[in-house]
Amino acid sequence: MFAIPGKQAVTITPKAANQITKLMTSAGHAGLRIGIKKGGCAGMEYTMEYVNEADANDEVVEQDGARVMIAPMAQMFLFGTEIDYETSLLESGFKFRNPNVTEACGCGESIKFG
Repeated sequence: MFAIPGKQAVTITPKAANQITKLMTSAGHAGLRIGIKKGGCAGMEYTMEYVNEADANDEVVEQDGARVMIAPMAQMFLFGTEIDYETSLLESGFKFRNPNVTEACGCGESIKFG
């Protein structure tokens, strides 16, 4: 597992923690698992899914009542990422501020790592 002792893989803003907690409560799940998969015009995409329990190799991040599980294959790509939740006139959703991303597509859904 890729980790630095005493440092969480990701941080969660208060807005994101609030939204994750709402989703966990309304759906009756233990948390959200975040991962990375191949796809999109830049090569990779973030994934999010409800989970009822953490897998043995997930890194679990708990902050302000929210619980996020980082899938093993995504841990090195997500290290240092801030997860936020933004609302605008046209859309609302989770935003990933990831220092490891070297390129993103115009729509912001697809990313590339160096």
